[in-house]
Amino acid sequence: MHIPWCVRKCPYCDFNSHTAAPEIPEKAYIKALITDLQQDQKWAQGRKLTSIFFGGGTPSLFSAAGIGQILDAAERIIGFEPDIEITLEANPGTAEQNKFSGFRRAGVNRLSIGIQSFNDQHLLQLGRIHDGAQALSAIETARRAGFDNFNLDLMHGLSGQSVAQARRDLQLASDSGALHISWYQLTIEPNTEFYSRPPQLPEEDALVDIQQAGMELLDEGGYKQYEVSAFAQPGRASQHNMNYWQFGDYLGIGAGAHGKITMPADNSILRSNKTRQPDNYLARDPLTLAQHKPIPVDELAVEFMMNGLRLREGLSADYFTPRTGLRTASISKQVAKLQSQGLLEVNDHRYQATPLGYQFLNSLLQGFS
Repeated sequence: MHIPWCVRKCPYCDFNSHTAAPEIPEKAYIKALITDLQQDQKWAQGRKLTSIFFGGGTPSLFSAAGIGQILDAAERIIGFEPDIEITLEANPGTAEQNKFSGFRRAGVNRLSIGIQSFNDQHLLQLGRIHDGAQALSAIETARRAGFDNFNLDLMHGLSGQSVAQARRDLQLASDSGALHISWYQLTIEPNTEFYSRPPQLPEEDALVDIQQAGMELLDEGGYKQYEVSAFAQPGRASQHNMNYWQFGDYLGIGAGAHGKITMPADNSILRSNKTRQPDNYLARDPLTLAQHKPIPVDELAVEFMMNGLRLREGLSADYFTPRTGLRTASISKQVAKLQSQGLLEVNDHRYQATPLGYQFLNSLLQGFS
């Protein structure tokens, strides 16, 4: 569920997000989301939802009542599995914090809070609208609201960041009781303000030192790395993200949202994407919102591996045929070659990157293209 508005566009952000006007068209957008969901109901093919992720933008700009209205519609139109995970991205600003209890009552059972750093200077450089004290306050507010399951987003490799500062960010996150931490390096992406005016980032040796120190701290805190930038306490990996990495199906609802659907009848897999601009999304006939394009057969293996090999433990080879329509024999030569290069291993009928392969993941994936 994509909600595309933010108070302000961050200089590093290349997501489909837009600076909000004084009044967000919440009611109109919710109506459009529900219509969008009704149009996509057929792609569920009788399956119920196992997870919902409200991403953005800043979904916490919407009211708790509005989020509840969307969830009620989703349950009515498609249905929920009993253990459904419902995540909402939230910023630590005071206005959003005041809604946390309402989001919990509306049915949200997991928050993903965009901390990025607890260091005020780094937050200023990143264009964030909160400070370190507000970040800590947001975590405490989430806990009081009943969220025992929450993720904290943190960046590293920031301009002028030392190893000690990166460790402090992670230590504060760990001490807060977060069960999941997304820890990823700042990269400069095209079509961002940082791309036009890049900040001075740490040298490669410093980045390696930060990465190593951070990994050690997370491991000591009981966080298991299950994906390239995702660390969780036992049993607390994100259900929604695991579905992505295991090449599962998902619906993309909202402006600029993407989806992936398997079509068993003709043994094909469709990618869908919705029109990006919020104004266009609101104005378009619901029947013309989406474009659907099949994934070419010769790209299915690399797409499957591109997702699955991001997982530290890899994924079951039993998923390959049901989720690609291909026989495992079709990639046997590539698998054998990558095994001989020390990049891939197949143990207990699982495809898994070796430590070397995980370090050079792009090289590993090129072996399937």
